[in-house]
Amino acid sequence: MSQMSFENQHTPHYAALVEQLLNTLNITQIEEDVFEGQSYDYVGKRIFGGQVLAQAMMAAAKTLNEDKPCHSFHGYFLRSGNINHPVIYQVRRLRDGRSLSAREVIAVQYKESQTGELIEQVIFSMIASFSPMEGGLDYQEEMPAYPPPEDLLTEQRLKEAFVGDIPDALKARFMRHRHVEIKPVKPRNPINPKPMRPRQANWLRIHELGEQPTAIQQALLAFSSDFYLVGTGLMPHGISFMTKGLQAASIDHSMHFHRPFDLNQWLLYDMWCDTTSHAKGLNHGQFWQDGKLVATVQQEGLMRLRQATT
Repeated sequence: MSQMSFENQHTPHYAALVEQLLNTLNITQIEEDVFEGQSYDYVGKRIFGGQVLAQAMMAAAKTLNEDKPCHSFHGYFLRSGNINHPVIYQVRRLRDGRSLSAREVIAVQYKESQTGELIEQVIFSMIASFSPMEGGLDYQEEMPAYPPPEDLLTEQRLKEAFVGDIPDALKARFMRHRHVEIKPVKPRNPINPKPMRPRQANWLRIHELGEQPTAIQQALLAFSSDFYLVGTGLMPHGISFMTKGLQAASIDHSMHFHRPFDLNQWLLYDMWCDTTSHAKGLNHGQFWQDGKLVATVQQEGLMRLRQATT
């Protein structure tokens, strides 16, 4: 059986996954410059960092007086979010110039105290800058050479080889389909990882996304950028997210958008880590499409090993 026919038979209706992604970005205005975003189970009980990034970008974009793409954002994950509650995004208009517009976004959830009082908890903060793409001087390095996506297996297909080693209680979650189609260039064994150079690359796309505004394309690329990146710093230590005793989480996340792109088509996500120290790893990434560098990412992640691996 060909890879194409195998995946068609084992993939649920992908349009439903894309619809949920778009619903994630469909935030509701509840006051002037205040928006509410619904939470979804993307990675478990904690809100997926990519969801908060994407919703915060949409909240900021909705306060612009004119349509401008984001050219950069810098965010900090301050607390883990609870998927059972919505997230409130409070936007502050910092500047609206002739070309540049700046927004501060604070994401909060409310926790009930023992006395029934609602306590505001800030889970994320971000400053984003927006500017038209106006041309001008243009330079980039050459796109790195990797096998094309047509020659690679999907992440979902690769899971089939490891599911037998997954504890029964975790198998259903392990085999869940992602909303973003991912093809790792050089897959790692998540159960028995070996120490290796901290560099990895994935091809990814959302191939039934259809035509979407730039704000949604950028928000979904930010969403996608949170997959795999923090794990790059684990690679030289021969551990993975399934290593017993590992505590891992994103601390901060920044992104710069350089050129237009289309998430319906394959993008190369090239990632590397240049240092890990004091329970943290600094990870970098570049998104490429059709030979063009379209976005860069940087993220520091917590990586605390509480006990020896077995």
